[in-house]
Order: sequence, then structure tokens, then C-alpha cells
Amino acid sequence: MNKLVIITGGTKGIGRALVYKFASEGFDVFTCARNREDLDSLKNTILSNYAGIQVFTQVADVSNKKGREEVVRAFTQLNRAADVLINNAGVFVQGQIHNEPEGVLETQIQTNLYSTYDITRGVIGRMIENKRGSIFNICSIASIMPYANGGSYSVSKFAMLGMTKVLREEMKPYNIRVTAVLPGATLTASWDGVDLPEERFIKPEDVADSIFGIYKLSDHTVVEELLLRPQLGDI
Repeated sequence: MNKLVIITGGTKGIGRALVYKFASEGFDVFTCARNREDLDSLKNTILSNYAGIQVFTQVADVSNKKGREEVVRAFTQLNRAADVLINNAGVFVQGQIHNEPEGVLETQIQTNLYSTYDITRGVIGRMIENKRGSIFNICSIASIMPYANGGSYSVSKFAMLGMTKVLREEMKPYNIRVTAVLPGATLTASWDGVDLPEERFIKPEDVADSIFGIYKLSDHTVVEELLLRPQLGDI
């Protein structure tokens, strides 16, 4: 049986690049997103290009508890352990703490932090039983650097990095590796409309390749934090 990777937010940007990367390496893929058409299109493309794998999808909005429960329920019904969990789903709303609209903090905490917390808790049990697994949390350069226009996004990503560090310590006795991934500006839909050339951004495929390279390391080694920036510096 193929190994199984779970990737939240798998239809766009870094998530999509991760789906392609792990599928190309022979992994079965479980992913979720809010749009059924996007999920079906991704599934059909993956199955057409990579033989011998399975793709499982779940329509869910992980910015709310019900959506997160739907993801965990769909995974549980597979009756399989995940070899890799990548908490990628997230949202970015530009703004400042003192004047951003009411509710922005709650939305980003729910999507960026609580989705990682709840889905990890729903998946990790079988990893603990097997004493095997890798977890990657897609944090951000904003997890370690304050941005004047980062507002609640930075708050949520700082918290996500803190959660990742705690989880890493908890999982050491179970041989489960936990890595925080901190990408700088990456060429995704979050930057649509910005008048900058592509070379000012990280390619999503570079993030995916880096994560898979870390996964392939021996069990003797954990990469605690992976920091990636555009070659020409932060935007």
C-alpha cells in the first residue's frame, strides 16, 4: 500500500504544489478545500498524470469548527494512518491591529491556528500508535518578524509557530518529527494584483521540494524550522 499524505488547502499555491510533489513520489493524497470544482479538477489531473495512486478529497471550510470536524471525519473513515500531515490551509488579510475591521483576528486565528490544532489532534492518534510520522506546519516569515501591515495575520502565525514548537517536544517520545515551515513572499493568489515581477517571489514548487527533501531525511534527524526567502529579500 502507498504511503498517505494529508494536505489541507490543496487546490492552490503551496498546497497544490505539495499535492503534485507527493503524488509524483508515489503517495496517496488526502486533501481538502472549500470549492468542489477545484477539488475535482485537481483530483482528475493528478490521477491522469500519476498511475497507481489514490486521491481522497473533502469539501470543507476549515475556518469553522464544523469544517474541521468534517475533514477529520472523512480521514477517519479511510481507516488508515497518515505518514505525513501538512497543515497548509490559511488566510491572509492585510491590516493593522489598531484599525483593522472587527472580526479579522477571529477569522485568521480560526483558519491559521485552530485548523492546525484541530486537524492535528484528529490525525495524530494513529501516528502515535505506530510511532512514526512527519508533521509540517506552514507558518510564515511573519511568524518571526513583525510587519506593520501584518496585523492579526502575524499574531496568528506567531501563535502557530509556538504551537509547532510545543508539539515537537510532545512528539519526541513517539518518533514523530514536527517541522515549522516559514516561507517568505511566495507566488500565490495572496499576491494577486501586486505589480512585481515573478522573480521577486519564491516558487511554490520550491517550498514543496524543500519539504519533501526534509521528509526523506533519516529518522535520526529533524529539521525544526525551515526558513525560505526570495533571493532578493523580503517584500
